[in-house]
Amino acid sequence: MSVYEKLDIPHDRKLPKHIAIIMDGNNRWAKSRRLPSLAGHKAGVDSVRSVIEGCVEYGVESLTLFAFSSENWKRPELEVKGLMELFMLALDREARKLQKNGIRLNVIGDKSRFSPALQERIAKVEALTVENTRLTLNVAANYGGQWDIVQAAQRFAEDCLSGEKKPADLTEASFDPYLALYGQAKPDLCIRTGGESRISNFLIWQMAYTEYYFSDLFWPDFSKQSLGEAIRDFCTRERRFGKTSEQLEADKC
Repeated sequence: MSVYEKLDIPHDRKLPKHIAIIMDGNNRWAKSRRLPSLAGHKAGVDSVRSVIEGCVEYGVESLTLFAFSSENWKRPELEVKGLMELFMLALDREARKLQKNGIRLNVIGDKSRFSPALQERIAKVEALTVENTRLTLNVAANYGGQWDIVQAAQRFAEDCLSGEKKPADLTEASFDPYLALYGQAKPDLCIRTGGESRISNFLIWQMAYTEYYFSDLFWPDFSKQSLGEAIRDFCTRERRFGKTSEQLEADKC
């Protein structure tokens, strides 16, 4: 059965190559069940597994998950500590599964603030899976879209100071290599769970033409089936990229 048949969509529709997800609602999911916040984050790991499985099944090339924003350090100290421990545990448990299933791990964000042990574990799993091509799993951790643009600008400026670049060389295309996710398709679809309708400083450069899908489900309730619904909705949209509908029709001829 083809992907189109599994999703029950017409064969002439373009499927998303890159999906980005803001995994929101773990805390509220836990509170609604009178559980500690960390229980929601642990439950969210199951949803990550389900969505990864769906992306592989539906032929998605890149999946970018907003796991921990640069603003999340403001959360209660105990919760942040628990999240770091959960991240470490997930890396240990999932490394072999990622390798077995041909999934490459790529962690984006300012990793320098993480403990040396966590940084070492990230580097180890990235190195283990670097040759995998079935799906690239980007985990945005201590990441912010504004940080991404600033660090890219700093690196470009450093190349100007060294004489490798000139300010006049700066274009959208020449700036792109300095940003996170360079070399991958820009996100076609961004999903946000938890009932909120904002992007929260996530991939703000990369998502200039991304389609958005907002779900009322808390992240632990989001599944492979939920992902399929989001993709079906995406496939009903006309992506014009500045052109008219008539121009798009003419391009097909």
